[in-house]
Amino acid sequence: MAEYEYLADQNDYLEAGIHIATKVRSFGMERFIYKVRDDGLYLLDLKTIDMRIGIAAGMIARYNPEEIAVTASRIYAMAAAEKFAEIIRAKFIKGRVTPGVFTNPFRKDFVEPKLLVISDSRNERQAVKEASKTSIPVVALCDTDNLTKFIDLIIPANNRGRKSLAFAYFLLAKEVLKRRGEIKSDEDFKHTVNDFEAKVETRVQ
Repeated sequence: MAEYEYLADQNDYLEAGIHIATKVRSFGMERFIYKVRDDGLYLLDLKTIDMRIGIAAGMIARYNPEEIAVTASRIYAMAAAEKFAEIIRAKFIKGRVTPGVFTNPFRKDFVEPKLLVISDSRNERQAVKEASKTSIPVVALCDTDNLTKFIDLIIPANNRGRKSLAFAYFLLAKEVLKRRGEIKSDEDFKHTVNDFEAKVETRVQ
């Protein structure tokens, strides 16, 4: 049997902390947990994360860019998700999705995506609710404390960490372009993880 080939170096995953989850375990997320650390934090399975990113990329690549909506409401997630949306040419909805955005055609900001990508099912629960009403498939980055109801494809990941979010969306963007045939190899992808990372301002006292 051939050895499993990761999309990225396992050390890069570990350095980004993409596998470090919370101390809370919600129903539906148990199957993605690898083990529990001594401090009570759950750890997600790296191979599963990697496989799910690949599956998600394949799913996203099947849609036309204008059919995809990406949303995020946390600061770190917004920076990474917006860069992802820009690269794959999807529509980015910044902040919380308000009632009617996907269901009320009389709204000025009304959109009709055929696929929704979210960063946190807890913070973006209204977006998930809207999508469920109109049968829009949802791809979501989910931590161990996230609800999985109405999520069609879960990408288990630390969805609060700045580096973790940047790395997840960096990989997802690269893999979507590869599966679309827009780039042929990793070397053709001209963006870095830093391009996806939220910039933190440092104040001089």
